[in-house]
Amino acid sequence: MIPLLMANLGEEYTIKQIGGREKDKTFLATLGFVVDGKISVVNAMSGNLIVNVKDSRVAVSKELAAKIMV
Repeated sequence: MIPLLMANLGEEYTIKQIGGREKDKTFLATLGFVVDGKISVVNAMSGNLIVNVKDSRVAVSKELAAKIMV
């Protein structure tokens, strides 16, 4: 497992684990970040990521991306 921050651009991954506070987990789940969900990194800017999850693009801060393990 690696944090989403270290994922390669354009490569599809499966979310294995989501860490952090319960508030963060709930927020990410509402955006479609769930265990066993598919995700790919579209772009990275200053450590922040734009990802494809559940057929939509979502911007994720580097702090939240560090809590998502793929």
